[in-house]
Amino acid sequence: MSTHEAAPEAPEAPQASGAETPVRFDTKIAVLLREDLETWQRLNVTAFLVSGLGSQFPEVIGEPYEDADAVGYLPMFRQPVLVFEGTKETLTAAHARVLSRALPRALFTSDLFTTGNDRDNRAAVRAVATADLDLVGLAVYGPKNAVDKVLKGARMHP
Repeated sequence: MSTHEAAPEAPEAPQASGAETPVRFDTKIAVLLREDLETWQRLNVTAFLVSGLGSQFPEVIGEPYEDADAVGYLPMFRQPVLVFEGTKETLTAAHARVLSRALPRALFTSDLFTTGNDRDNRAAVRAVATADLDLVGLAVYGPKNAVDKVLKGARMHP
């Protein structure tokens, strides 16, 4: 697993000039989950998968928030995270496509449900050959068209 590869250059759409005009992005953040996960697993896997993006790609992080009483809050992603689901076969195919396109990605395998810390998580992934990974989740970031091709066959999470 490598999340240190540079994202393909994709210029971002210019900021909207008016408050009513939506801001569009040329990139996409997407998570693909295996359809047979329990609800708690879906939430946990999604949170873990997207957690690395901001550290590797600071451009995906927006500005800090502040409420009307001037209480500050942490910045979040500047664009939506789209969540998809699919079969085990869909995840396997998406994994092969994300690797062939060398897009930034994160993965979550079924083995990670049995570990309790980052060191053991990395060891669990390292112990399994790429073709034998039991994928339950995959996150990908990059140009919209490339991410869409990786997610072929997946459907939006209900």
